[in-house]
Amino acid sequence: MTARIVAVSELSRFVNEPVTLRGWLYNRRSSGKLHFLEVRDGSGTAQCVVFKGDVSPELFAAADHIAQESSLEVTGTVREHGKLKGTFELGVSDLKIVNAVTQEYPITPKEHGTDFLMDHRHLWLRSKRQHAILRVRHCIIKAVRDFFDGRDFTLVDAPIFTPNACEGTSTLFETDYHGEPAFLTQSGQLYMEAAAAAVGRAYCFGPTFRAEKSKTRRHLAEFWMVEPEVAFMDLDGDMQLAEDFLAFIVQRVLESRREELKTLERDTALLEKVQSPFPRITYQQAIEYLQKNGHPEAKVGDDFGGDEETVISNQFDRPVIVHRYPLDLKAFYFKRDPENTALALNMDVLAPEGYGEIIGGGQREDDLAVLEAAITHHKLPKEAFEWFLDLRRYGSVPHAGFGLGIERSVAWICGLPHVRETIPFPRMLNRLSP
Repeated sequence: MTARIVAVSELSRFVNEPVTLRGWLYNRRSSGKLHFLEVRDGSGTAQCVVFKGDVSPELFAAADHIAQESSLEVTGTVREHGKLKGTFELGVSDLKIVNAVTQEYPITPKEHGTDFLMDHRHLWLRSKRQHAILRVRHCIIKAVRDFFDGRDFTLVDAPIFTPNACEGTSTLFETDYHGEPAFLTQSGQLYMEAAAAAVGRAYCFGPTFRAEKSKTRRHLAEFWMVEPEVAFMDLDGDMQLAEDFLAFIVQRVLESRREELKTLERDTALLEKVQSPFPRITYQQAIEYLQKNGHPEAKVGDDFGGDEETVISNQFDRPVIVHRYPLDLKAFYFKRDPENTALALNMDVLAPEGYGEIIGGGQREDDLAVLEAAITHHKLPKEAFEWFLDLRRYGSVPHAGFGLGIERSVAWICGLPHVRETIPFPRMLNRLSP
């Protein structure tokens, strides 16, 4: 019988049948008349057992000297593992080395420092842990699209080059655009406001950039963000959308990626609690939580950093929504709270376990005169925002939206200590390669 080429993830379907796996040698060990080859192919890793009595002496000897990460074709019969029910392995009958490594693979099973691993990020991605993170990230991104697509949102791509910034240019990368200054986008929000006025419910999803000189575990220079914007939506509707969105994403990961979360040793009991309703507190209440929990100096007018967000979120077992910050702390485009014009109709969603803000958004200012005054107050160049002001000149309506950072979400859901592992090739303050 001819052996069919299959993936590791398909082995359970071919018990007692000959198959061929194509992949790379992840690890190898020997025990007398047996060689145990761990072969990974992207869909998973399978143990391939080479028994001395089943193969030629030449093949048995060769199997004992295959170097880590050599590419292979392994043929054999599928069988259930003798001790691990539900796990399937290969009894090897033939083995072909597609390409042997040209030198010793640099990432060995021993411990390596972070800088070393980051320098070899292109190879580090092959590890079980990094592979698990990539698959969870993929699941989160698919869940993002499925959520909005299932609610009749239209994907509208925002530009990467922009002539102006959402919140000033101090943290943007500037570049030359045919003799004119341009910036790598920090957000597609302004463009989504235009899109919402065209299609009602819009979202963009793509890379964004921040030139902050920050080395914290939560910051990257390049990260991915999804930004929905909805016409005729107020702050309450925005908070509900964010809550439904997050609960949907976490549930999807729990349904689809439990094995990967197990590989990452993630406590899924904590993720199971991410269900509606989320607690909602005002900025004023958040200040009171800080004052009662080790930050007596906290006062109205203070912005929240990572430490403060951790203290606040530690009071709850699921994400908490903090709303109505002082207007002075927020960008020019937020609408004022009509009951207290010193406050913005904004909200931040803080993830539990110290992962901080993963969603920020709120209701946008829809009054032309108020928005013009805000642009002047923030000393922004009005001419750069004339197109944005047009949205208030021609059929302005209440509207709201938010942005969710993919990398912080991956870090939280996977339980990672640093965002550098959440994206395939991270860009940080002192890292532009590989």
